[in-house]
Amino acid sequence: MVADKLFQVLKNLSYTIISNLVSLLVSVFVILIIPKLIGVVEYGYWQLYLFYTLYVGFLHFGWNDGIYLRYGGADYNSLDKRLFFSQFHMLVILQIFVAIVTAIITYFYVEDGNRTFIFYMVSLCLVITNIRWMLIFVLQATNRIKEYAFITLIGRILYISIISVLLISGFRNYKLMIWADVIGKAISLLYAIYCCKDIVFRKISSFYFSFNETIQNISAGVKLMFATIASMLVIGVVRLGIERTWDVSTFGKVSLTLSISNMMMIFINAVGIVIFPLLRRANQDRLPNIYTSIRDLLMVMLLGILIIYFPLKEVLASWLPKYAESLRYMALLFPICIYEGKMALLINTYLKTLRKEQLMLKINIATLILSTVITFVFTVVLNNLNLVIVSIVFLLAFRAVLAEYFLSKILKVHLGKDIILELILTLVFIASGWYIDSWLTVIVYGVFYLLYILVKYKVIIQAINDLKKIAKE
Repeated sequence: MVADKLFQVLKNLSYTIISNLVSLLVSVFVILIIPKLIGVVEYGYWQLYLFYTLYVGFLHFGWNDGIYLRYGGADYNSLDKRLFFSQFHMLVILQIFVAIVTAIITYFYVEDGNRTFIFYMVSLCLVITNIRWMLIFVLQATNRIKEYAFITLIGRILYISIISVLLISGFRNYKLMIWADVIGKAISLLYAIYCCKDIVFRKISSFYFSFNETIQNISAGVKLMFATIASMLVIGVVRLGIERTWDVSTFGKVSLTLSISNMMMIFINAVGIVIFPLLRRANQDRLPNIYTSIRDLLMVMLLGILIIYFPLKEVLASWLPKYAESLRYMALLFPICIYEGKMALLINTYLKTLRKEQLMLKINIATLILSTVITFVFTVVLNNLNLVIVSIVFLLAFRAVLAEYFLSKILKVHLGKDIILELILTLVFIASGWYIDSWLTVIVYGVFYLLYILVKYKVIIQAINDLKKIAKE
């Protein structure tokens, strides 16, 4: 029985890792090839579209998040299909209405032709994305990870295939690239509908306005949604400040550096998707031990990733000479994978499992307020791009430390020493990467990282043994 459970976990993890590996390859293509082939301004508009589409997921007002939270760990076959059929089509009606309103506002108030096109496409994207995510959340919540992984695969493969054909054919227009993104998402939505056809396709007589269920889902999900909005706006406000204070080319260059720094998050998110349903089913008494064990191993991995910074930066600078100057900011931004990784895989997953969405919301709002103040001072008052960029890591570290402080109180575990060690290593990395900026950076940080391993050696071995015991239970 234990072997079967472990096999299922590993199989689900393999599905998500494969789908996210494809997403990583697509991201590498977008990061390394597209900036090489298109102009800096065109790339800036492309990044602007991607930036705005990050936030369309919030126009379902927490509906999808509530489904994910309320039905996490449930069996798909036990779901009330008539209820979900009604919920799905009510969401479709809402999203079409929101898209029409967005398009009308754009028509009357946006004058720039490029931005008008971008907002029109964002309106179309929000309908496709939010409908698709309802079905994806149902699949994730009920542990149908294989189907979720294939939906992701289809969208990304189609997207990169269309862009490749366009680039090979000599097209360099960002508008066609946006169409490629929308088409990929639309076709992956069709496959998601196929996977959930017993929810999407039923007799019209089965439909009813399930307002009570809608209210329950939104009530459960709205806190998580606002927490997610606030979380994304922490960096979003800074990026918006850059876009408004400097030009679209600078925005594109900083976005490229952020994208490179965020690449490892694809794998972290893959593991988090598998862990959430398992934690919902796990014995609550085991959660603290599972947390500390996973955390110890995760931090060794995340802190170790920083060693590849300088070799990666040198390769990218040779490949993308137009962006060589901005790639220096990787020294400031690369550590975001530490704090974003810990938040995505552990802290947020645990807070959702423990149904502490309100705490997540408070932490993210506090960080967002701090982000707004810092961005205003560094952009409007001081007009200093270096300070703006370094503030991103500061804000993410602040949020992670604050969230983990409260979570450690809930789980009754002591993490103060670990947090301090991680902050010291982060500062060593930033200082050596920014002020030395040579292969000596690798040596300096490598020495401190080895010292960290020596300090944590016994704890790491214990964590491995603990996870082995947990897997056998």
